[in-house]
Amino acid sequence: MQTKHPIFKRLLIWRAKHISHKQFVYLLSILIGFTSGIGAVVLKNLTHYIQLLLEGKLVQYYHQAFYFLFPLIGLTLVYLIIKYVIREKVSHGIPSTLHAISKRKGIIKGYQMFGSILTAPLTVGFGGSVGLEGPAVATGAAIGSNIARLFRMNQKTKTLLICCAAAGALSSIFKAPIAAIIFAIEVFSLDLTIASMLPLLLASLSAIITSYFFSGNDVILPFRIEDTFRISDVPFYAFLGVCAAFTSIYFAEVYERIQKLFDKLNSPIKKLLVGGIAIGVLVYFIPPLYGEGFDVINNLIVGNPEKALVNNFLNLDLTNIWIVIALLAGLVFFKIIASALTFGAGGVGGIFGPTLFMGSIMGNCVAKVINNCGLFSTPVSESNFTLVGMAGLLAGVLHAPLTAIFLIAELTGGYDLFIPLMITAAISFGITKYFVSYSVYTMELARKGELITHDKDLAVLTLMDINKVIETNFIHVTTNMTLGEIIKEAVIKSNRNIFPVIDEEDNTLKGIILLDDIRPIMFDQTLYDNVFAIEVMQKPPAIIDIEKDKMTVIMKKFQDSSAWNLPVVKNGTYIGFISKSKLLTAYRRELINFTS
Repeated sequence: MQTKHPIFKRLLIWRAKHISHKQFVYLLSILIGFTSGIGAVVLKNLTHYIQLLLEGKLVQYYHQAFYFLFPLIGLTLVYLIIKYVIREKVSHGIPSTLHAISKRKGIIKGYQMFGSILTAPLTVGFGGSVGLEGPAVATGAAIGSNIARLFRMNQKTKTLLICCAAAGALSSIFKAPIAAIIFAIEVFSLDLTIASMLPLLLASLSAIITSYFFSGNDVILPFRIEDTFRISDVPFYAFLGVCAAFTSIYFAEVYERIQKLFDKLNSPIKKLLVGGIAIGVLVYFIPPLYGEGFDVINNLIVGNPEKALVNNFLNLDLTNIWIVIALLAGLVFFKIIASALTFGAGGVGGIFGPTLFMGSIMGNCVAKVINNCGLFSTPVSESNFTLVGMAGLLAGVLHAPLTAIFLIAELTGGYDLFIPLMITAAISFGITKYFVSYSVYTMELARKGELITHDKDLAVLTLMDINKVIETNFIHVTTNMTLGEIIKEAVIKSNRNIFPVIDEEDNTLKGIILLDDIRPIMFDQTLYDNVFAIEVMQKPPAIIDIEKDKMTVIMKKFQDSSAWNLPVVKNGTYIGFISKSKLLTAYRRELINFTS
């Protein structure tokens, strides 16, 4: 983002003279916290207004069949807005922000600042079974990125300000500033230093003050702990952690498989119709799947599950506790299916909300089973299990146990549940991590080698741009060239001692010729017309495929082959070479930028 306005240029000059870089980052973090808070408030209120208008008026006073129509209508509106108004793909989730950090140097296009605000409320408000946290973070991140670009911040500062935006968005939505900071550190793998901690704190604080200013004391989960923790409940919370782990594994598997099914549908219209009709059917028969579902969570916490299940299409007897448990388990089973269908159909939303929804119901189910199976004399607290269940699933699905612990602790207004939160979150995270290496956020990025992790070496390798280390000044020869032509056209004109051999028809790499390979015969002119390139070439010790190989794989190929130069291909076509010296120089430069 470049600007040539003279007043702005003078402002930049004045800032450079009178305000240090560190102080200016602090000011920007406050500004970004405020703008992220505003974005989250707008998203939340606009969505709730649409839900109130549709669900409170049309469904309540006319007919429940609108539950079937609403998701399809909402997804259609989202499709039309993206296609004809925004005219760009709306990156609405946290994975898109992680991709921008790792592969786009923190650059997020300007339209992303309002893309999610236009589309996420329509998706969720019309019944899409997803959350608003992902779009809020994406909106804040886009604002943070563009503010950083406006003031010519470097990549490291830009990344920090994007993380500040993410912390601000979560702080504003949940009114949980500490959990928001931890979320930015855990999910975005921020290199934690005192220098990065204070901007995160300022952004989170600015955002929560903004949220209080516009929405007062209203919170998503208005609850205070009444049942105290007992040491005798430790085995039950450990069991809850195991249940949360396997629910997290189910969540990840179903989400990924449904996304792969939709990837096979090439037409966005087909995706819209298939996903829209499917989610409409689910919401029609299971109304609690409509939207985010925080009203269902609140009913569970205060001990009113019947209120959330009153519209079950089978009209089952809710006085039977086992029927209630079965219906609640059904909500856990179908919620992630509904969420994945919403995404597949082109909806804009996040998975944070569905994770909380499933976790709360799972925890409530586990508590009800323990209390009604007749094996234990002392009942457990269903409200506490509902809350701790949310933390367990957050820890497993998002691979963010600390965020899960502090979020629920802050939402409940204290740390009375800290021990059970730690037990459940730790067990859930440990088991899930064993079976599912990456979180739902990072699954796709990890497969592509585009994921920044807390491992500093891997983070630096991920941030490196492979295209910048490819050298193209190697003179190539073709397979049918004679020895004389090779010497005349390549050896004499090149200052390199390696020559790629390519097919003259399709430009595919066939091999390489080292100067050492032809040195014994290069002065024997009787061989100039009788020896061909294909006879003296050799197979490269390794080949780098720019489409498939991530930087860690490239480094390993150099290590295993002991080569100094390796050829690079794209779809089999020769591109150039990467030298070990240039690769290590680029790595050293990126490491300095990353840690400075």
